[in-house]
Amino acid sequence: MAVSYQLTVDCTSPEPLARFWAEALHYVIASPPSGFASWDDWYRSVGVPEDEIGLGADRIEDPNGEGPPIWFQVVPETKSVKNRIHIDVNASGGRGSPFETRGERVEAEAARLLALGATRLRTSADEGVGHYAVAMLDPEGNEFDIY
Repeated sequence: MAVSYQLTVDCTSPEPLARFWAEALHYVIASPPSGFASWDDWYRSVGVPEDEIGLGADRIEDPNGEGPPIWFQVVPETKSVKNRIHIDVNASGGRGSPFETRGERVEAEAARLLALGATRLRTSADEGVGHYAVAMLDPEGNEFDIY
């Protein structure tokens, strides 16, 4: 039986990163748990220190309930090495679409995410194996790919 999970991303500024990824993944800012007016109220109820509260929106969720929730957790250190895990954004439509069409779709998504604050690293295109992808960085420097 599959288990449910939450993806947690360490960061220094949760709200800008949550808003970026909500737009990137077509997610929404997560509503607080039932019975609480805000996530800050819920954090207080479970004993989170006051100096760690009030940092803005830090959770996103799939509005269709299909993808995992994502929490952007504040940590004191900044990113210093390559990610050991990263998000792949599937924008191409898959191998059922012509290679040229998939490349155009990936490029359109890359342009959209650049406008939201991402940084483009490189393009990988190999028509022989049917692979077209763009490697990017989110606003805090976390690597991700669009394919």
